[in-house]
Amino acid sequence: MTEQAVSPVTPAKARSNSFFRQKRAPLARDDARRQGDISQLAFLTMGGRDPAIAFLNTENPALGGRPLAVATASAEGYEQVANAIRASARGPGFE
Repeated sequence: MTEQAVSPVTPAKARSNSFFRQKRAPLARDDARRQGDISQLAFLTMGGRDPAIAFLNTENPALGGRPLAVATASAEGYEQVANAIRASARGPGFE
């Protein structure tokens, strides 16, 4: 029987995408809750994912910025955005 030379196998190094990822701190618990709540309200009220995402991520001069950022930043901002979502669901002429 002949012995074969066995080359040592080095484990593959896990690739890291840290070069492309920005280092960010996670959202505070209250901010995350407001972000989730406003997203859910928009999804349910505005007719689905696409219209909700479009509304939440588009600059809105009346609200003073992107609705998602405004709602996440404070309880008052959340109420402003929630009222705007509810008003858009009623549509013009709804009373």
